[in-house]
Amino acid sequence: MNALFASGHAADVILLALVLELLWLRARGWTLGTLVPMLLPAALIVLGLRAALTGAAWPWIALPLALSFPAHLIDLAGRKKE
Repeated sequence: MNALFASGHAADVILLALVLELLWLRARGWTLGTLVPMLLPAALIVLGLRAALTGAAWPWIALPLALSFPAHLIDLAGRKKE
């Protein structure tokens, strides 16, 4: 388990799950315009996690985490219109 997390592959597994979720929902008629804003904040947070797990410099950790908030706000704004 230590190697799974130290290598960042634990985050890769989560990213794969997000891609599979996108494909599964897309196959059931969801539009990419709905799915991308919905899943993007989670993907960005997991990318920040992966950077932290692999010992990346702090900007590579902070950037995806910081971008996840505006992505989340965009998703919320889109849902308000529905």
